[in-house]
Amino acid sequence: MSTQYETRYASSPQAVKKYDTQELRDEFLIPDLMQGDNIKWVYTHYDRYMAGGAMPIADALSLETIDPLKSEFFLERREIGIINVGGAGTIIADGEEFAMAHKDALYLGKGVKEVVFKSDDSNKPAKFYMNSAPAHTSYPTKHVSKVDANKIELGSLETANHRTVSQMIIGGIVTTCQLQMGMTELKTGSVWNTMPAHVHDRRMEIYYYLDIMDEQAVCHFMGQPQETRHIWMQNHE
Repeated sequence: MSTQYETRYASSPQAVKKYDTQELRDEFLIPDLMQGDNIKWVYTHYDRYMAGGAMPIADALSLETIDPLKSEFFLERREIGIINVGGAGTIIADGEEFAMAHKDALYLGKGVKEVVFKSDDSNKPAKFYMNSAPAHTSYPTKHVSKVDANKIELGSLETANHRTVSQMIIGGIVTTCQLQMGMTELKTGSVWNTMPAHVHDRRMEIYYYLDIMDEQAVCHFMGQPQETRHIWMQNHE
């Protein structure tokens, strides 16, 4: 089993204006989070937020700390949210097992020491998408299925943005220090999420795209509203 990580530094709006296409992709796109029998992390200097993927196939995978955390174990001073974007799997957290169906979520708070990821079927492996943020205190572990999520219907077919937002790791459902996670699913015939682009000046966001057909792609707009840039993204990027 191998845990890999890379560090990414923050980029100012002034710097991003000068990036060419490849530089933009190198700074902001994560193309390879899901690697068979590996855990991959990107440690960012945006609020020390982390994005990761764990894809157990032949072996179970253990959540290990990495050098930038300066900790004895991964969740010593952090919290984590996990959504299974693959086949059925299991997460074991300090001896407690959680069955993870496709699109189930799990929150683990500060202080959980041992976390193990497993796939139920190696031919249809689980793919655990993970976000982690620093935590100042401990909150209880909680499993959240799509049925448990707070669902919001937005947009319309007439404007090609009819979508369902499933808020999964959010206040009222799960108590966290600062982490929030959810899913947006477009209805058939709808092709965009939010337009015009909106700005969160003090909020770190990561978008992970799934259920995209091989012959299709997503055009992700970013940058300042009056001077946008774009990145083409494939499935599981």
